[in-house]
Amino acid sequence: MPNALPAPAQAPPGPAVPAARHRPRALLAMHRDLAAKLIDDTAMAALTAAADLDPALIVDDFTDPGAAAALAEAEVIVSSWGCPPLDEAVLAAAPRLRAVVHAAGSVKHHITDACWRRGIQVTSAAWANALPVAEYTLAAILFANKPVLRLAADYRGRRAQHDWQAAYARTGNYRRTVGIVGASRIGRRVLELLRPHDFAVLLHDPYVDAAGAAELGARGVELDELCALSDVVSVHAPELPATRHLMDARRLALMPDGATLVNTSRGSLIDQDALLAELRTGRLNAVLDVTTPEVLPADSPLYELPNVLLTPHVAGSLGTELHRMAQAAADELARYAAGLPFAHPVLADQIDRTA
Repeated sequence: MPNALPAPAQAPPGPAVPAARHRPRALLAMHRDLAAKLIDDTAMAALTAAADLDPALIVDDFTDPGAAAALAEAEVIVSSWGCPPLDEAVLAAAPRLRAVVHAAGSVKHHITDACWRRGIQVTSAAWANALPVAEYTLAAILFANKPVLRLAADYRGRRAQHDWQAAYARTGNYRRTVGIVGASRIGRRVLELLRPHDFAVLLHDPYVDAAGAAELGARGVELDELCALSDVVSVHAPELPATRHLMDARRLALMPDGATLVNTSRGSLIDQDALLAELRTGRLNAVLDVTTPEVLPADSPLYELPNVLLTPHVAGSLGTELHRMAQAAADELARYAAGLPFAHPVLADQIDRTA
């Protein structure tokens, strides 16, 4: 099983942009029912201030005749979830297209090799989507070490006075060990959020040396050592062939009794059958925001196990948090219109190492 994680993307100075402020034509491309949830009035005002954009025109099919005229004139596509792939045929119908501003995380679903060959500039709000994932992770870690699920169930079952100090004498967040797998954008934000707490923090990322790990507030270790020493293991690596089943049966078996696995990355990074076997014994606990598949079958034991907190891939932007990504896109569109480089570019030579 491959051990190496990909290097985190490091953004060099942004690509060339127009030299003077102008008002580009822009087109919204995403699920039609998403736009109203994603773009609030403030963000829409910012988008329309920066570009000539029709708020009522939302494209989810570039072959739709109604989108053809707008696509032909668009200099910028403001995309999000549901944007169709920008392949050779689409680019041929969009001769003026120069940039894609993505109001979401990964661009792998719609940015194709044809975009890079054309020299299309790309930016993403992945940094904005990383913030709620990191917040969710911090909450999961704190609640795992002070076993809130088990405590709540215990209290609900007893409904009576009890010596909780004696019953939970070996729990708590003081001097616990937390292992972070992957110094990704999210992983680094989690490391930052862990700093105020009294944790020993371990980091596994083969592209981060001991000095780099120390700068991030952690001790760099191999993955096996991290699994063996951590009270909570939190996975923040991208989904790549090299990271499939990164947490396999052998590594899960290394985790101490009572430890918790947190996964907000992708379900494929965990050998789910091996994890289920451990969870059924009660030896480990899990906080799973992602699974294989999504959505799980209705009869999956993961829904019912008392030592599992299962959520439907909502650690990322949800509800009002969506508006942060729309505002991030509006800010990038304004930079483009002002002739400035993108603050958060996505680079062709790093796309294969990111989520």
